[in-house]
Amino acid sequence: MTNDQQFDDEKYMRRAIELAKQGEQLGEVPVGAVIVSGGKVIGEGFNKPITSHDPTAHAEIVALRMAAEHARNYRVVDSTLYVTLEPCTMCVGALIHSRISRLVFGTTEPKAGAVVSQSQLLDVPYFNHRILSEGGVLAEQCQHQLSDFFRRRREELKQQKNSEPRAEVNFADKKNDR
Repeated sequence: MTNDQQFDDEKYMRRAIELAKQGEQLGEVPVGAVIVSGGKVIGEGFNKPITSHDPTAHAEIVALRMAAEHARNYRVVDSTLYVTLEPCTMCVGALIHSRISRLVFGTTEPKAGAVVSQSQLLDVPYFNHRILSEGGVLAEQCQHQLSDFFRRRREELKQQKNSEPRAEVNFADKKNDR
């Protein structure tokens, strides 16, 4: 990898991190994605399945839709997708169908990652398109963004649970209910 490519990878991953923050502000899991072709951003997005009531509205899919609209074609050839989190199976399939050339992701997804973690879908021989992939670009920042989000979410849920009024049970009354 050249220094220029590393600089570009980090530049676009920083933009993906910014997009992830936008999703987080809406209560979404903070994942952001950017698609670049010819040195220009042609698509970007952040997770929004909750706010859009759309289970397919992962950051990668949102960015792909924008890029395809920009290209006026469902194929987004000669493009690189930058995403803060290793894509899932659905997103890897969409990347293959869209003919993305290169995938750059920040941190791995140990539970559902479909590039290096749980499965290696880009390495299977039966797909008719190959995508170059690279992980670990600004991985620490991407990982912290996610782990901080989930830590805060757990704390909020714990506080909610602790602040809910507890119903008192009168066991004497329960005997009479029979």
